[in-house]
Amino acid sequence: MEAFTSPDIPTALTLSQFSAYVSRAMSREPALCGAWVAAEISDFGIRGGHCYMTLIEKDNAGVTIARMRATIWASRFTYIRSKFARETGRELANGMKVMIYGGANYHGNYGLSFNIVDINSSYTMGDLERIRREILATLQREGVIGLNRSLRITEPPQRVAVISSETAAGYGDFTNQLLGNPAGAQFYTLLFPAVMQGERTAASVREALRQVRETACIIRWDCVVIIRGGGATTDMTGFDDLQLAREVATFPIPVIVGIGHERDRCVLDEIACVRCKTPTAAAAFLSDSIAEAWQRAADLASRIATYSAERLKGEHIRIHGLRTMIPSLAEASISNARLLLHNLSATLPGIAKEATSKERVRLENIATTLKVMTHASIERENATLRNTAATLRVAAANAIERARASLENADKLIAALDPAATLKRGYSITRVNGKAVTNPESLHRGDTIVTTTAGGTITSTVVTKD
Repeated sequence: MEAFTSPDIPTALTLSQFSAYVSRAMSREPALCGAWVAAEISDFGIRGGHCYMTLIEKDNAGVTIARMRATIWASRFTYIRSKFARETGRELANGMKVMIYGGANYHGNYGLSFNIVDINSSYTMGDLERIRREILATLQREGVIGLNRSLRITEPPQRVAVISSETAAGYGDFTNQLLGNPAGAQFYTLLFPAVMQGERTAASVREALRQVRETACIIRWDCVVIIRGGGATTDMTGFDDLQLAREVATFPIPVIVGIGHERDRCVLDEIACVRCKTPTAAAAFLSDSIAEAWQRAADLASRIATYSAERLKGEHIRIHGLRTMIPSLAEASISNARLLLHNLSATLPGIAKEATSKERVRLENIATTLKVMTHASIERENATLRNTAATLRVAAANAIERARASLENADKLIAALDPAATLKRGYSITRVNGKAVTNPESLHRGDTIVTTTAGGTITSTVVTKD
């Protein structure tokens, strides 16, 4: 399209005229008049009997790539709503993926919108089932899907943490069923309130489970019951949530679920320790568990009583038999002991004589051995002493000779170092005031010095010094 370059003011369409062109163009396109469209519901609301929503489409990353307003007029909404609830057991709600039939509508004031006239319920059911399968597959990969199912409920289960809406009819049915249980058992329940319908369901139930964890250190819960009451069929998509499913699957206390009606199922039904069809059925399960536990206890008590009576009867018979046997057993034991003593008294003298003879021979051998060993030891010591004496004599002679030689060398050294010998070799010693002069600088003119030689002493006066 070429750009408009005329300096003249162009002829303009009014906005309503342009809107009419758009509307006529849309009416000529068959696909815009009636088509099946798959989308996700957002901004869902009902006002004045009409249903208003926004249809959105997201890519794989969760980013919205298309958005359009949609309307179900009151004349069709009652039919579509009842049809969807009847076929799926759920209400239309935000986040739900739907396949709807309708056409595009363009209004001058409200713009483009989609007018819904029918819905394919099986598409939504398929999508919800896909979500459940994906959640279960994720828990399977994480290895936690069977953790809560593997827990064993304490018998009898009497301390029960209940997660439900306080005003729900199902909670009332559950409580009444427990209070009126046929066994007359006492249950200790505590309600942890939660939203059980709508978008806040998953987050609210997770928060209630967190509170149960915190109180577990004070109250040792036997189990946790998650119930959602009967009445009209309502939205259950909040229970098909990955985070909630993971919390229930890994919860350290057995979880019993009784959510919705008998035909309703959600992800929690597949991962909880026990799945009951309704809240009333959950209460019946607890009542039956106590009744069964009490019946087992009664059976065990009866069996114990029967066994004890039979055992006592057998012991009485055995004691009576022992009473009869004890005198003969005692007489036999005494006779055997007497015979043993007689045999011992007959054999002891011979045994003692033989032992004494053996000991005498052993002592004689020891004495002979000691004599021989003593003589040999004395001979060895005498030889050692003789060798030591000879060695000492030689060592003493050598030591004396070395000492004599050392003394002679000392005499020679002393004679060589004697000052008289030094003077005989021509040396002299000069003294002043009795002190030897070693440095001429210490003498002064007029000092009297004494010089000692080998032949005598010479007294001199210092006249000059070089």
